Amino acid sequence: MSTAILTGPPVPGSQLGPDLRALGFDVQNAFLPDDLPRLLAEVPAGERVALVDPRFLGHLHALRLALTDPRFPAASVPGALTVQAEARPALARALAEVPAAPAAQVRTAAVLTDGVAAALEADGVAVHHPELGSLVATVPADEAAAAAASRAVSAVDDEAVRLRNAVKSRDGFFTTHFISPYSRYIARWCARRGLTPNQVTTASLITALIAAGCAATGTRGGYVAAGVLLILSFVLDCTDGQLARYSLQYSTMGAWLDATFDRAKEYAYYAGLALGAARGGGSDDVWALALGAMVLQTCRHVVDFSFNEANHDASANTSPTAALSGKLDSVGWTVWVRRMIVLPIGERWAMIAVLTAATTPRVVFYALLIGCAFAACYTTAGRVLRSVTRRATRTDRAARALADLADSGPLAQLVAARAPRIPGAPVVAAVGAAALIAAALTQPVGGRQMIVAAVFYAILSGLAVAGPLKGALDWLVPPLFRVAEYGTVLILAARADVDGALPAAFGLVSAVAYHHYDTVYRIKGGSGAPPQWLVRVIGGQEGRTLVVTVLAAVLATRGTDFTLALTALAAVIALVVLVESIRFWVSSGAPAVHDEGETA
Repeated sequence: MSTAILTGPPVPGSQLGPDLRALGFDVQNAFLPDDLPRLLAEVPAGERVALVDPRFLGHLHALRLALTDPRFPAASVPGALTVQAEARPALARALAEVPAAPAAQVRTAAVLTDGVAAALEADGVAVHHPELGSLVATVPADEAAAAAASRAVSAVDDEAVRLRNAVKSRDGFFTTHFISPYSRYIARWCARRGLTPNQVTTASLITALIAAGCAATGTRGGYVAAGVLLILSFVLDCTDGQLARYSLQYSTMGAWLDATFDRAKEYAYYAGLALGAARGGGSDDVWALALGAMVLQTCRHVVDFSFNEANHDASANTSPTAALSGKLDSVGWTVWVRRMIVLPIGERWAMIAVLTAATTPRVVFYALLIGCAFAACYTTAGRVLRSVTRRATRTDRAARALADLADSGPLAQLVAARAPRIPGAPVVAAVGAAALIAAALTQPVGGRQMIVAAVFYAILSGLAVAGPLKGALDWLVPPLFRVAEYGTVLILAARADVDGALPAAFGLVSAVAYHHYDTVYRIKGGSGAPPQWLVRVIGGQEGRTLVVTVLAAVLATRGTDFTLALTALAAVIALVVLVESIRFWVSSGAPAVHDEGETA
């Protein structure tokens, strides 16, 4: 329960009290400002509290935006203020400075609530001021102003604004024009029946898993059903975020589920297609295509995450390339073209669904690999250009985030602790990754040269992170590490020519990729990276690469032993990572967030 305190006697005929109760508030009246500290003290310490001018006039959704969004320690619109538990001490200090009656009685309540909000900001509290657009929120000074405000309220459809705001302002062409026009109404239907975004997210996951099961049948009917169900899963995927925005049900758990389930759905569907191809008479090379598509898509994401973490709080964060991009965004048709060519999730899933129903899994993966490779080259080239033309100073927080995304294990950390700091971290990482991939492609799988290459890579990966990653292109280090690790697993499993090695490698990369996505969303949520003990237990990126290389050298010629070893390694990593991840997100005290989705 939350408590709303009216900062003065109620206004006869006002709808404010019922509106606040409809938003879940217990309403109290402070007839004098002197009553506020006492009433505040009576509210349990862990609860949210709001101060509202009893003469407030405005839309219900304006109040909802100001008073019920859980993502901010405090929020305010004219005449209304809310604070979460962490800002309550600052609110108490601000109220203690309110002049005592009777002098306070001559002050308007509007000045009181807005003045308290200003005092909170002066005290260091980040007070959120939601953008109201056409919504009205005001405390009229006289009857003429009240009449004008009432007319303004009547002129705007509160519910229409709420529905419109439920849709992300920036989304892909397919999502904007083919999904959101009706999925917002599904979100409202869910809200009115008490469904939560997490429940809709789970329904989307289950639907996608059923779609993967249909694809795994290897029949034309199964492929058609899989395509239809994949689109339905995407509709639900859009609905969960729209429901969160419509009802302001944001949560840390919701952000984690939304982000990780998107990846789980897509990669499970890849596995379903590969199983279907094998059942339909295909060979293990379709598993290689599926794993290649997953590796490419995951590396695209880590490019996005690393670049954003390196630059979002950098000073002098501008460049001629960014300015050109802004100009292109001012031309309507170029916006949609540029959003579509990066193959965001809506376009990507639509393409997968249609090709699944009409063609074969092999064709689906070829289209994915070609489309995602082009998109990866386009986005990475643009970000490299932005970085080299930007004179920016990166922060310690950004360097720490990049180091966490690098996922360096004990071997790399040992080298980094003892090696001198050398410039050119991305060059060092690129040399190590290129040498490792080249060895995996050309050297015998069971040869000593491959192990030497893996050791050489581990040393270079340690040298790359020996210093703080604050260079213009240092955000490339984590993606290069992902390419090296995932690419090595893929190539060794494919070249080993062992039954089941590629499906086992798919499972291993899936488990490791989950760990990397989990790291990303902990950082994005402000909770920091996973604990170091977890990184040490699962070996770090260079340790796992070395282990897989040794397993291939020792077991590749011993029947299915290599497959069993990869399966066991995948199971151990998945178990350790999942248990710790679920423990963290269930018990996390991180502030409420909602992931708005990645365009890729």
